Amino acid sequence: MGMMRNRMAFLLAAGTMAMVSAAGLAGCASAPASVTVQSAENTGITVTSQEKIKAEPDIAEITYSVYSQAADASTCQSENQTDLDAVLALLKEKGIADTSVQTSGLGLNPIYDWDNGKKITGYEMTTEVVVSDVAIEDAGAIISDSVNAGINSIDSVQYQCSNFDEIYQEALKKAIESARVKAEAMAEAGGCKLGTMTNVQEYSSGQQARYYDTSYSSGMAMKETAMEDAGAGRNLMPGQVDVEAEVSATFSIQ
Repeated sequence: MGMMRNRMAFLLAAGTMAMVSAAGLAGCASAPASVTVQSAENTGITVTSQEKIKAEPDIAEITYSVYSQAADASTCQSENQTDLDAVLALLKEKGIADTSVQTSGLGLNPIYDWDNGKKITGYEMTTEVVVSDVAIEDAGAIISDSVNAGINSIDSVQYQCSNFDEIYQEALKKAIESARVKAEAMAEAGGCKLGTMTNVQEYSSGQQARYYDTSYSSGMAMKETAMEDAGAGRNLMPGQVDVEAEVSATFSIQ
């Protein structure tokens, strides 16, 4: 019996020690060391660059209108169509292709006398004409002759470069070359050597320069006012437009 008690006491003591040891290990496992791993993928130099090329527009898009007013709707529409036909015939005579002429914005509306109980006193009609792909040197004469034919509202002239895409590609190349020069200066200042370009992003497509508006408008004016605004054979002065490209480029460093 004595030996049995001693054996049981020994087993209880061993079990207690094992539990204490396990608890201690569990306590150690609940507080692991904090480790921060940094990636080397973000090393490099990123720069932005912007370059522009001045270009001379060579074509124009003209937007003008035929405005008519008459006592009845039928006469108003007929007079508007007569003037419009004369303008379209003139454009064909000038060698403007049908695909470069678009009529839109047709609107026939009553004219009200609001002081006498919204009484209809007549009708007015407007037809807008857009003429595209007009050579700059011909635009002034086309506007003046169109006014003589029936146009009485000159809305706008947009100057365009027919070779815009080629000019923009050249601006893009210059922007990337400029980005490399900037990155090389930064690498040298930092005591390292510039590697290859690993990424490039285009920020601007330069489309704002594709169409350049000029303030050339007589509004909804009478023919006499439009004639004065257009002038006889008036020469347009398109000046120059800025074709701009902007990029962001990343280069590796060594």
